[in-house]
Amino acid sequence: MRLNPSQQQAVEFVTGPCLVLAGAGSGKTRVITNKIAHLIHHCGYQARHIAAVTFTNKAAREMKERVSQTLGRKEARGLMISTFHTLGLEIIKREYKALEMKSNFSLFDDQDQLALLKELTEKWLENDKTLVAQLISTISNWKNDLVDPQRAAELARSERDKLFAHCYGLYHAHMRACNVLDFDDLILLPTLLLQRNEEVRERWQNRLRYLLVDEYQDTNTSQYELVKLLVATAPALPWWATMTSRSTPGAARGRRTWCC
Repeated sequence: MRLNPSQQQAVEFVTGPCLVLAGAGSGKTRVITNKIAHLIHHCGYQARHIAAVTFTNKAAREMKERVSQTLGRKEARGLMISTFHTLGLEIIKREYKALEMKSNFSLFDDQDQLALLKELTEKWLENDKTLVAQLISTISNWKNDLVDPQRAAELARSERDKLFAHCYGLYHAHMRACNVLDFDDLILLPTLLLQRNEEVRERWQNRLRYLLVDEYQDTNTSQYELVKLLVATAPALPWWATMTSRSTPGAARGRRTWCC
């Protein structure tokens, strides 16, 4: 299917940040696949220097299939198409030493996390299902907002928040001691590492020279910060995003948005 003039303009725009704002079902994924092909065929980018990030494994698989059909599997080799969490996991695997972790770290699922928190907090929460569920949600929100246990304790005002911050600290210490990560760590740890380690940040900016983000309106604070850290800091930022027009998070969160 041919692209319309607006879609073609989005595909060919490569000199700076670009936000593609369109309704659901309007062909944004098709534009992304053509954009990747354009970068490789006409702009001198190698597939291994391009990353496309989306929010679900299903969407990532579909995008991979479309790109392979457009480019061919050989030409698409090295291209990273993944979810945010898979990208974060890849950074952790490659940078585990900088994170002061061991290479054989494990990942906790929801049930593992629940069991550990019930065990660690039994003295204070007495296995109250409602409180434990609230604690899990609060820890997740803190991590998504890049708040570590020390900062959570500083921000706590109510007795409940102070207790939850204490439990967060216990949980964090246990996870680190056991070389274990949870789902939210897959974004939190790479983001904090890129914030604090210039050498690692420059290495990943050099590796991922063009970043495409699908459904940009769904990013939370940590995902948004990870995107900012991965793109180059030069005036012409080589990144590109699609956003479904049901919302405008850039304005809502005080962020700058770009349209090509």
